[in-house]
Amino acid sequence: MARVERLTVFPVKGLDGVDVEAARVLDGGTLERDREFALFDADGDVVNGKRTDRVHDLATDFDPESGALRVETPDGTVRRFDLEGEPARAAAWFGDFFDADLRLRRDESLGYVDRRDMGPSVVSTATLEAVASWFDGMTVESARRRLRANVEVSGVPAFWEDRFVGEGAPAFEIAGVRVEGATPCGRCVVPERDPDTGEPTPEFRERFVRRREATFPEWADADAFDHYYSLMTIARIPERDRGETIRVGDEVAVRE
Repeated sequence: MARVERLTVFPVKGLDGVDVEAARVLDGGTLERDREFALFDADGDVVNGKRTDRVHDLATDFDPESGALRVETPDGTVRRFDLEGEPARAAAWFGDFFDADLRLRRDESLGYVDRRDMGPSVVSTATLEAVASWFDGMTVESARRRLRANVEVSGVPAFWEDRFVGEGAPAFEIAGVRVEGATPCGRCVVPERDPDTGEPTPEFRERFVRRREATFPEWADADAFDHYYSLMTIARIPERDRGETIRVGDEVAVRE
């Protein structure tokens, strides 16, 4: 049976995700706590993995209940911040670390997602297993942390999520919450790096593209993909289902 295997949100854009048992769909169509906070410099540009590989030097954990962020640096130093109550203190510390004048901002209705008119990202467990098999020594957990999906679905084949984009594509439901595919997720430089060390995997993009093309599923609409350096589907949740909650273990059903 297809079901939600894992739900992951990324409370501070660019930093580590946290697994949650349940997530409410916000009015903006994204998941609660996902990219709720982001660090911006004086020019209004966000700090993330596309901009700097130094994000991999930080190990972070977040308590969704209290809004507390735990940060550990490479030398083992631990800092804790109340992001809701003391954003200036957190911004000052991160500013010193990234050597920039930073401000911590918060958006509770949508979050600082890249695609402002879309919702959560979706991938299958089998897809992560397939990607990990393409690279010597890569684990499924490493593939998971490189690709950074919100919703992981088990009980389906690899690249199952590809079928939900393109002309005439079906949708799927998570315990009655309708999820429609919006676009394939073109990848950036982040998946090329080891999530722990930030070191780039040699020839990652070239091998990824070759294997992606070779394993592209027959049920996917190739015209919906601009290139093969794409993996994961960015979804959209209709307004009627916003405010609902999805949970780990919920059944997933395709709706033609």
